[in-house]
Amino acid sequence: MSDDHSIKLEKHETKDIHDNHINGSLIVIWRDWDEIVKNHPKMIYVSSVNSGEIKGPHTHTRRESYFTCIHGKVVFVIKRPDGTYEEILSSEENPVMVHVPKNFPSAHMNLSPQISRVLTLADIAWRPNDNEMINDHFDDYDWTKWKNIS
Repeated sequence: MSDDHSIKLEKHETKDIHDNHINGSLIVIWRDWDEIVKNHPKMIYVSSVNSGEIKGPHTHTRRESYFTCIHGKVVFVIKRPDGTYEEILSSEENPVMVHVPKNFPSAHMNLSPQISRVLTLADIAWRPNDNEMINDHFDDYDWTKWKNIS
């Protein structure tokens, strides 16, 4: 696995106001002053993917996308221009933001036994008739290697 398109996110413990015990956590996805996201988001949404299912592969021709798994565990697979694949894991325990530039085919697979949810920041807002997404095939990629990982 490589880190060409992955961004490690800040995770902070949160504490109870009465006795200071840890009551959860906070993960920073985006701040306007961080410069992590090149173009400020124009659309933010959450999608879900069922256990063992694959979304994609497809290519966005105009949009830069930033994905973070916020519930469950997902592997993102990005096809590089040289035909090799980059694999990036993101989960609620290990929050990683995955940057998929425009014109890079990508897909993601849910590795969890339950539904996974992915938060997406996009620099262009989607409209139903945009036609800026092209379906693709990763015929030479081995998805079976992820079947027993959770």
